[in-house]
Amino acid sequence: MTDLSLLKDQLYTLYSKNPFVTLLQMEIVTLEVGKATLSMPVKNEHTNFYNAAHGGALSSLADTAMGMACTTTGKKVVTLDMNLNYIQNIPCQETLTAIGTLIHNGSRTMVATTDIFNSTNQLVVTARATFFVTGTFF
Repeated sequence: MTDLSLLKDQLYTLYSKNPFVTLLQMEIVTLEVGKATLSMPVKNEHTNFYNAAHGGALSSLADTAMGMACTTTGKKVVTLDMNLNYIQNIPCQETLTAIGTLIHNGSRTMVATTDIFNSTNQLVVTARATFFVTGTFF
């Protein structure tokens, strides 16, 4: 298993310089091997016509949390497919926490889930995705 301490600085740098992650103001909360916790504020520019979190912003948060959970193993991945369940409306100015968890660590594919919670710890989105392994960080 890959030592996360060797990857941590590289992952923080990689994600902090990603323009899309920066645009959505996602931040890494914690990283463990096979698990990533991110936060994201729901700003006005992240909302739909109803002033609620846009599904695309939520999908991006879920995808990033799951992808990052995969990268904590030292593997580079791209998303093959993803399924989301939007459980509850999320108003503007809410802060979200996404917990991505690796559930299958294969040599060619990986599968992860994420749960997204609002500031009162209510589950608002759940997702599952399959990722294709494109290489390694080392």
